[in-house]
Amino acid sequence: MDSPQRKKRILVTGGAGYIGSNTVLQLTDAGYEVVVVDDLSHGDRRSVDPRILRVFDLHDTEALVKLFDAEPCEAVIHFAAFTSVAESMRLPEIYFQNNVGASVSLLTAMLRCGVKYLVFSSTAAVYGIHPSSPISESLPYAAINPYGDSKAMVEKILGWFDQAHGMRHVCLRYFNASGADPEGRAGELHYPETHLIPLLFRAIETGIPADIFGDDYPTPDGTCVRDFIHVTDLAQAHILALAALLAGASSAKLNVGTGQGFSVREVVQAVESVTGKTVPYRIRPRRPGDPPVLVANSSKLQNTLGWKPKYCDLRYIVSTAWSFAQKHPSTPRLQVPVR
Repeated sequence: MDSPQRKKRILVTGGAGYIGSNTVLQLTDAGYEVVVVDDLSHGDRRSVDPRILRVFDLHDTEALVKLFDAEPCEAVIHFAAFTSVAESMRLPEIYFQNNVGASVSLLTAMLRCGVKYLVFSSTAAVYGIHPSSPISESLPYAAINPYGDSKAMVEKILGWFDQAHGMRHVCLRYFNASGADPEGRAGELHYPETHLIPLLFRAIETGIPADIFGDDYPTPDGTCVRDFIHVTDLAQAHILALAALLAGASSAKLNVGTGQGFSVREVVQAVESVTGKTVPYRIRPRRPGDPPVLVANSSKLQNTLGWKPKYCDLRYIVSTAWSFAQKHPSTPRLQVPVR
């Protein structure tokens, strides 16, 4: 009698983080075996099954090699990164050290162990500011902040690894991840919190006004416009990208967004509608490095991988996030120092 085929094992870096933990759920639902590496500097232990969590720093190439030897993986989905635009403007050194340096360490370990496929968590910040909207992948790199530039650097490195070593990849350029797993299994547990919707929830909970950075942008209401994509839809894009690579697809760079933009003020209104509470907020000066509008053209992703977002309604996105937040109230914790 033939033994059952072994499930494909996937390494997820940063799998205790927001998007990573949601993707781990989707991978498991799709029948993959998963192992997570996270240093927990920004992730949360509660977000991942402790049986699959391996806690160490991605800069430790030898630890990665040992992990691949002990638990051979078919592919990697790479999330682990610092993601705050504002912080990157103040501390560019830690963004290049972590986002670029740790990625090179990971790729080196993959190369040594014969792991040939990677789905990379990239960002729309690689585009910078462009007058055209929605944004397509044909636009050149033009990052205006160290966060976006660090991601562009990794994309370029992946291109060279593909050319030199045949290591194929899909770079998924995110717009604004939001919402929570519809079943309430995973959501946003950031430390520190930087995303708009949970920050508005926190303002409701504490009465301390949320900061809205800039109301004088060239947008209909003066606040930044962003493409808010539900985290479950985003996780599904990773599953499809992974499957395509394993089936022999070539490397690609693909936008992931809904194609619809909402302003910060519109998000505030949606939060107030869903919660039935008034959001206290204050207008602050613009943050350096923030583009006025970021909206995706995701037709390439839809055409090549058959992806289509299911959860595009802003109120639904907010409602899933609010439901998760009610079950997981904000709790301060000691921070792991940045390098």
